Amino acid sequence: MRILILGGTSFVGRAIVDAAREAGADLTLFGRGRTGSELFPGVPRRIGDRDTGDYAALREGVWDAVVDVSGYVPRHVRQACDVLGERAGRYLFISSNAVYQPGSGPGSDEDAPRLPAERDTEQIGADTYGPLKVACEDDLLARFGQRATIVRPGVVAGPYDNQELFTYWVRRAARGGRVALPGRPEQPVQVVDSRDLARLVLRLLADDRPGAFNAVGPAEPVTMAGLIETCAAAAGTRVEIVPVPAESVPPGFPLVRPDPVWELTFQRSAARARAAGMPATPLSVTAADVLAWDRERGLPPLEVGLSPEEEDRLLAGA
Repeated sequence: MRILILGGTSFVGRAIVDAAREAGADLTLFGRGRTGSELFPGVPRRIGDRDTGDYAALREGVWDAVVDVSGYVPRHVRQACDVLGERAGRYLFISSNAVYQPGSGPGSDEDAPRLPAERDTEQIGADTYGPLKVACEDDLLARFGQRATIVRPGVVAGPYDNQELFTYWVRRAARGGRVALPGRPEQPVQVVDSRDLARLVLRLLADDRPGAFNAVGPAEPVTMAGLIETCAAAAGTRVEIVPVPAESVPPGFPLVRPDPVWELTFQRSAARARAAGMPATPLSVTAADVLAWDRERGLPPLEVGLSPEEEDRLLAGA
C-alpha cells in the first residue's frame, strides 16, 4: 500500500509511521522538515508548509491512502484535498474526542452530538480546538465522502509522548510515597496506547473502511486511583494516594476533570474501533514502556503537573 502521511515525526505520527513500516507499506512523509529529520532514513520526504499553504511538493504522485496527522484548521484539510484530488484513494483524518459536546455518556459512541464547527478563526485554544476539528471533519466528508475515514483519539499515551499527561503520572508513581491527586480517586479516566491507535489506522486503511471511530482505551474501565496504582506497580513502587482540593492546582492538571459533566469525556465507547481491529495493550504495559522511554531520555523537566517541591508543599497541608 502506498501511504502519504501529512506529519509523522512526533508521537502519534511517529507511531503510525512505525506501524506502517512494520506492515511493509510504501511510505511518503510530508512536512516542514524541521523536526525528526534523523528519523526513518530511507523514507522519502516531501517538504512543504501547511500553515503557509505550500503544497507544491505534492503536485505529483499517487497514493492509495493519505493519513492526515497535522490538520488542525479547516484550511489545512481543504488545501490538502485540493492538491491531492483523485490522486489519493482514501483520506484518513486524525481528529479528536474534543469534537463532542460535553455531557454525552457514559458509553457514548461516534454518533454523540458534536460541537458547532468553527470557521471564523485559526487560533487554536481550549475553546476552539474541538470546533476547528469539527470543521475539518465536515470539509473532508464534503470532498471525499465514502473515501473519508475519521479517527477520534482521546488522551494518547506511549513512548515519545509530547503531551505529557500520562507521562506525568508514570513518572510520579515511579517515585512512590504519598501522591497528591487533585480531585476524586474514583474519577474515571481513559488513555489509549499510541501503538494501538496506529494499528487501528493501518487496519482501517487495509480494509478501506469509511466512517468515524473513537480511539479510546484501555480496554477495561479504570479510575485515576487505579491508573496511578498501575503505574506504581509497573515501576515496582508503592504509593499512598492523597486527595487534595482541585482548586489547589492550576486548571488543566494532567487527566483530572473535577467537573462531573467533563468526566463523561473519559467514558466513551470504543466498541466500533475494537470491532474494526484496534488492539488493547494492557495499561501496565503502556506504563512500563513509557517509564523505560522516559528514563532513557534522562527524565527531562515536564511542562505539566507539580514539581516535587510543589507537591511536597501541597501535601504538607493535606
